[in-house]
Amino acid sequence: MSPILYALEHEKSKLSQMERKLAERILASPGEIVHMGITELAEQCGISPATITRFCKVLHFKGFPDFKVKLAAEIAHSDGSPEGSGSSYQDIVAGNPLSVIVEAMQANHLASIRDTTSLLDLERLQSAIDVLCLARRVDMYGMATSSIVAQDFYQKLIRIGVNCTAFADSHMQITSASSLQEGDVAFAVSYSGETPETIDALSCAAASGAATISLTSYGSSSLATLADIPLFSSSLEQGMRRGDMASRIAQLHIIDILFTGMVSTRFGDFIPRLEQSYLNVQHYRHKRGGQS
Repeated sequence: MSPILYALEHEKSKLSQMERKLAERILASPGEIVHMGITELAEQCGISPATITRFCKVLHFKGFPDFKVKLAAEIAHSDGSPEGSGSSYQDIVAGNPLSVIVEAMQANHLASIRDTTSLLDLERLQSAIDVLCLARRVDMYGMATSSIVAQDFYQKLIRIGVNCTAFADSHMQITSASSLQEGDVAFAVSYSGETPETIDALSCAAASGAATISLTSYGSSSLATLADIPLFSSSLEQGMRRGDMASRIAQLHIIDILFTGMVSTRFGDFIPRLEQSYLNVQHYRHKRGGQS
């Protein structure tokens, strides 16, 4: 199932009666929906076109046309995927031989990157890159596994001279957010989008005047709704035995896109800093006999 359809299936309980009727119609025959006009779909569901537009915006699409384009792309990809190509996520199974485990991990990670890429909004990504490039200061928030993603972004940005810090402690997140101001950026990571500490930190940063960016799994969530620029990774991975493996890969995929976009945008500024940081690390490693 595509990330969009998966999100609809798992969020039906949160929807109003009219929105649920629309979600069920989409889930019943998504291939038909992409060829419908908004008026035709509204009449079939017994709702107003405005309800469809609001529904799409709740899911962070620009409107019904944008929703159809993304859904059509996912359907086309799904129809063209060869059998066994890793279109579904595989869980941990007792007694699996190592060869099967290796193949399963590869399939999961490839699927997470593919599904996340299908959800990307290039305009929103560009906005995030522009804001990050101009930021006076960037503070990153994430708890547990999400803190690893925030830390990865931190170690990339510090190499190109961006004034940034990553915080995993909830008290320090609020302390950081309180000191932000206009011209600063708060970047919050939460797979669920419902981590209370991360929501509080981003809310505090917004109140302080900072621009806010979130990175969550696809779907409606408190953190995504709060952020000025919400970014999304695939939401298909579920189950405690998976240990957030594919979801972490998906989020790191977006971090790499943001970093590469920033360096490409300010190539003349960032490449010399990146090269100098590399040369300095090499110099001091060799000075100590190559020890890390």
